[in-house]
Amino acid sequence: MYYISMLIVIAANILYHISQKSISKTLNPMVSMIVTYSTALIITVIFLLIFPMGKSSISSELKSINWASYLLGLAAVGLEVGFLLVYRSGWNISFAAIFSNVVVTILLIPVGIYFFKDKITYTNALGVIVSILGIYLITKK
Repeated sequence: MYYISMLIVIAANILYHISQKSISKTLNPMVSMIVTYSTALIITVIFLLIFPMGKSSISSELKSINWASYLLGLAAVGLEVGFLLVYRSGWNISFAAIFSNVVVTILLIPVGIYFFKDKITYTNALGVIVSILGIYLITKK
């Protein structure tokens, strides 16, 4: 599952950016979000068959929900609308994703260290430096 889960993320991310870049520029962004999240809701309900709840019920599962699920919903809408506007404003599909992912990764390093006790090695630090260099080279005209 270690590699399969990452392959799912990679495939979904590719579909995500191609879809976002291909949404009509004349379509109201909120109408697009309604269709996007309606589709996501239907697919998620179907996925309940693949990921059964066992002896629990939806109502008992909902009692376990904490603030993170609500914040994730807010973040998801922000990502969707943000990338839609990023692509509409002229960013290239080739660079928008890598730029945002590297910047987010760099900003999450202190969060990971402080809140989740992540450990950063010298090799990791070197990777961050190379990533920053990459961002510089990508954005250089």
